[in-house]
Amino acid sequence: MKNITRRNFLKSGIATAGVLGTPCLFTNCKDSRSVHEPSINTKTKVAAIRGDNLDLMTRDAIDALGGMKTIVGEGETVFIKPNFVTIPWAQTNNCFHIGECTKSEIIIAAAEECLKAGAKEVIIGEGSHLPTFDWQYAVTLDGSTNLIKEAARLSALYEGKVSLACLETDSPDWIEVPSQTSHGHIAISSLVANADKIISIPVAKTHSWAQLSLATKNFIGITPLSRYAQLIDNTWWNREAFDHSSPQAIAQVYLDIVQSIKPDLSIIDFSIGIDGNGPTTNWGGQTFNMKDHIGSWAVIASTDIMAADATAARIMNHDTKKIAQLSMGFEMGLGEIKEVNISFLGESIDDLRATWKPAVLQG
Repeated sequence: MKNITRRNFLKSGIATAGVLGTPCLFTNCKDSRSVHEPSINTKTKVAAIRGDNLDLMTRDAIDALGGMKTIVGEGETVFIKPNFVTIPWAQTNNCFHIGECTKSEIIIAAAEECLKAGAKEVIIGEGSHLPTFDWQYAVTLDGSTNLIKEAARLSALYEGKVSLACLETDSPDWIEVPSQTSHGHIAISSLVANADKIISIPVAKTHSWAQLSLATKNFIGITPLSRYAQLIDNTWWNREAFDHSSPQAIAQVYLDIVQSIKPDLSIIDFSIGIDGNGPTTNWGGQTFNMKDHIGSWAVIASTDIMAADATAARIMNHDTKKIAQLSMGFEMGLGEIKEVNISFLGESIDDLRATWKPAVLQG
């Protein structure tokens, strides 16, 4: 079995390739980098853009950070992870308008910026709750286009291509990453493990088990349903093999994943999300439209995933000291969470603050 060398995997010590398939050869590996060490002498940047046009807002946020060319290099493969938790039922559940899923406009804009920067391939992938789902229902809010059409358009327009992946069935292999949980290791899609660059694009939501569902929590969806989820009425639910007994317990799972894959960019969708007992309306969550509270939508972005999540928590008027995933991620060296050490570009965070009703924890 070949050694795993992608990105910082050598330093984090990924143990086993091909957990549920043949060993992955990591043909697109990057040079190793050291874990980000937060420092009071270095200002982490978070861009915050508000407006009505999610496409333009996303591009403005990326530009504020220096442009996608400072993140993605020529010939690289990029994996984009949206939060599409209920997309298998998108034909009937209106999941984008009620706030359960990341808006397609943001994903399309980010994918195109990657291609403009010279990416060879942009893979948009999600695990969700069914092995397969229909990407044509990943529509923009105005209904004018969807991810299938946009993947084809962008692939024809640029030298690179855009691919769509239902991770349960489209992942060539599953790669184990080290975990501090009782599992010892956690399997993730080789499509993520092999990517040169990784982008997390969640929609802001409260969460009945994790407190908040943001850029770090988003990576639960790159783990295999068949290994970790519970099958009920032909639907895989909740990846119950992971400990959901407390926010700390479930956070350890996705923070361990983040520690291994080290995402390069986080873009958080603050247009229409979920507050209360999220992450879906089925659990008792309620649609939260930022326009109803601050008069516009917002998008925030950062190359520091913890800074993005901490800023999102502040926008949602949550006490960051009481959000387990933030303090845990900071202690693990995954990024900066202290507001004094974050430089805000664009909008003032105070102007974006709104009172999101917290979830009643179910753990």
